[in-house]
Amino acid sequence: MRKLTQLVLLSVTLLATPAFAEMKIAVLNYQMALLESDAAKRYAVDAEKKFGPQLNKLKTLESDAKRIQDRIVKDGEKMQTAERERLELDFKQKARDFQFQSKELNEAKAVADRDMLKKLKPNLDKAVEEVIKNGNFDLVLERGAVIDVKPQFDITRQVIERMNQMR
Repeated sequence: MRKLTQLVLLSVTLLATPAFAEMKIAVLNYQMALLESDAAKRYAVDAEKKFGPQLNKLKTLESDAKRIQDRIVKDGEKMQTAERERLELDFKQKARDFQFQSKELNEAKAVADRDMLKKLKPNLDKAVEEVIKNGNFDLVLERGAVIDVKPQFDITRQVIERMNQMR
């Protein structure tokens, strides 16, 4: 039985090898193709402008809270009770404001990111399809599923270039 199994495996391997030798295989980093496109880079610049002021407010709140916390730790025992309680209350308020504003910013950014992805995905899919068709590839694997690949088999740059041509 064991010899028969080995013989069958050997036969299948010998028959399948020519089929794989004729296949044209490529690898694509889908996420990189999306993020490296000109449209995604423009979005990143626009998002920085749009969300920059909110981010600066968050940084200011964070540094103010840190400054208050440092003062409480350093001088807390020397302070009068009323002043220490006022600082602790101020610290708690800044921490709450930071959490609230951070959550708001994250949600707004996530919505904007989803909208951008919704707009770019059809172009990306079309670019991928065109590169696969033009290259006459039989099999395209996601880069994350491959351990190592020679650069000539990676079509990510071609997809990015094609996507940038679409506008």
